[in-house]
Amino acid sequence: MAVEDGTGESGRGWLAARLLPGGTEPDARFTLANERTFLAWIRTSLAFLAGGIALEAFASELFAAPLRQGLAIFIISIGMLVSLGAAFRWLAVEASMRHGRPLPLPLIVPLLGLGGALAAGTVIVLLALG
Repeated sequence: MAVEDGTGESGRGWLAARLLPGGTEPDARFTLANERTFLAWIRTSLAFLAGGIALEAFASELFAAPLRQGLAIFIISIGMLVSLGAAFRWLAVEASMRHGRPLPLPLIVPLLGLGGALAAGTVIVLLALG
């Protein structure tokens, strides 16, 4: 039995009602799977953040400062974009499930693939030249 919480929707807070209006509550297993996927994307973004910080902190002897800083900023920016994309993806998937629509394409996959390949390629080239 659902309990009215004063938001006009049963059992949901004002933020949930605002971000995910309408639709029907999906099976909790699907919502939790969506959350686990979100957390996996967040772990990936944290790995990029750590990689950018490590590059800046420990590669001072390998690269000139402007190259190292630029590459570190690029890698950290990829992590930031993946984190932001993970939040939007979680919301889009949750809304799709609530309204019975097909799941959206994961647009952060090409960002992650291209960004990671570009960062790795740049490091390889700089190491080969240095």
